[in-house]
Amino acid sequence: MDEQEFKQRTKALALRLIKLVSSLPKNTVSEVIGKQLIRSGTSVGANYRAACRARSTADLIAKLRIVEEEADECL
Repeated sequence: MDEQEFKQRTKALALRLIKLVSSLPKNTVSEVIGKQLIRSGTSVGANYRAACRARSTADLIAKLRIVEEEADECL
């Protein structure tokens, strides 16, 4: 899998999560969980793109760890 494919997949993830959260019932619990899911889900792609611009191997690893944490939070 290459960089471009990961970018496409992380974007697709964010769009699917937005659609999912939009379909949740309108209540306090759904709104709180939905907001957090959107934040972490869209962060996966944003942080992956930042990792692609890393200035060093250490920077790349640090940014990819953030991507992993945000993806794990979505689960």
